[in-house]
Amino acid sequence: MPLFLFWAINKMKTHYSPKNNPRVIIIQKLYGKIFNEEEHITFPKHRFKKFIKDIVLGSLERNELIKEELDTKLGEEFSFKNLDKVFQIILTAATYEFLYKPNISINIIIKEYLNSSNFFLEDSQTKYLNALLDNIGKKLRSKNAWIWFN
Repeated sequence: MPLFLFWAINKMKTHYSPKNNPRVIIIQKLYGKIFNEEEHITFPKHRFKKFIKDIVLGSLERNELIKEELDTKLGEEFSFKNLDKVFQIILTAATYEFLYKPNISINIIIKEYLNSSNFFLEDSQTKYLNALLDNIGKKLRSKNAWIWFN
């Protein structure tokens, strides 16, 4: 490959920055709120500010409903309260999106949260998260689930 072509291809790639990833920001905002309930959440300028704000505030407002859904959809072998806090936050935010963002596909939600989880979790935890998100997404987005939330 000619050197200039190699340079041009590498210049076209955008470098992934976690601080600009909406779901990393969502996880950080929810994490901060869990450990400081009195904190007022601010949403600085960002091209996905409306999306970030919607997911964060929606996840907080519907936290109990989301936990109930997780408990009923995942069964007795699953214990939400025994999971790591970051794990709980990711599952909560993703579940909110499964329930209230029907225009976003399950695969995109899972992919985005798995990419974001790499900054907070180890590889073995990410694999477990993948299985849980896939299971939750399929159960919540089944035909019968839509009757309850629409």
